[in-house]
Amino acid sequence: MLPVMIYVIIGAIVFAILVACLKQINQYERGVKFTMGRFSQIIEPGWRIVIPIFQSYHKVDMRVKAVDVPDQKAITRDNVSVTVNAVIYYKVQSAEKAIIEVEDFRYAISQYAQTTMRNIVGEVSLDELLAHREKLADRIKEIVDTETTAWGLKVNNVELKDISLHADMERTIGKQAEAEREKRAVIINSEGELAAAQNMAEAAKILGAVDGALHLRTLQSINDISSDQSNTVVFTVPLEILKSFTGFKNETKKLE
Repeated sequence: MLPVMIYVIIGAIVFAILVACLKQINQYERGVKFTMGRFSQIIEPGWRIVIPIFQSYHKVDMRVKAVDVPDQKAITRDNVSVTVNAVIYYKVQSAEKAIIEVEDFRYAISQYAQTTMRNIVGEVSLDELLAHREKLADRIKEIVDTETTAWGLKVNNVELKDISLHADMERTIGKQAEAEREKRAVIINSEGELAAAQNMAEAAKILGAVDGALHLRTLQSINDISSDQSNTVVFTVPLEILKSFTGFKNETKKLE
C-alpha cells in the first residue's frame, strides 16, 4: 500500500511541475524567453515549456496599437498658443528589441511623440498648422518612426485629432475671416460692375454705328415696360428722332 501512495505523490508532483512549466502564447502574441537571465529564443504561439527558476518569459502583443497622445500646449512660430492632441498607430516588429532595448516601449513611444509634436508645432505658423495638418502629421510620423526603429517598433500612422485655440484668438480669427469674406465680396462686385460697364460700352458702340438700331432698342424697351397696365411711362424722345423730323420739315419747304 505504501509504494502506491509514493507513486501517487510523485505523479502529482510531476503533474504540478508540468502545469507550472506549461505556458500559453496566443496567436497575436510572441514570447521573449530568457534562460538564466540571458535571451534564448522567441516563443511562437501555442503551449510552450518554460522551466521555473531557470527560465522566464515576457509576452509581447504584436497587433497594431493606438496610443492617444494627451493634449500638449505649444507655441507656434508666430507666437500663438495652441493645444494639440494626436493618436499614433504602431505595432511591434521585433519582440526581442521591444523588451531588451527599451524598458517600457508603450510609455517611451508616447513620451517621444509628445516631445516631437511640440517641436513640430513650434516650427510652423498658425496658418500652416491649420492648413497643412496632414503634412505635419507625416513629419511627426517620420521622426517618431526613425527613432523607434531601434526599439523594434513600426509607426503606421499619426493623426492630429484636434487643434484648440484660446477663446480670444478664436474671436480674432473669426473677425479676420469675416473681413476676408467682405473683401472678396467687394472685389467680386467691382469685377461684375466693370464687366457690365464694358458690355454696355460695347453695346453703345454697336447701336451708334448702325442706323436705326437705337430706335429699335427704344421701341423694344417701351414694349417691355408697357406690359403692365398699372405702369405710367414717361417717354423721352431721342434726339435722333427730332433730327429726323427737322430734316423732314426742311424737305417739305423745298417742295413748296
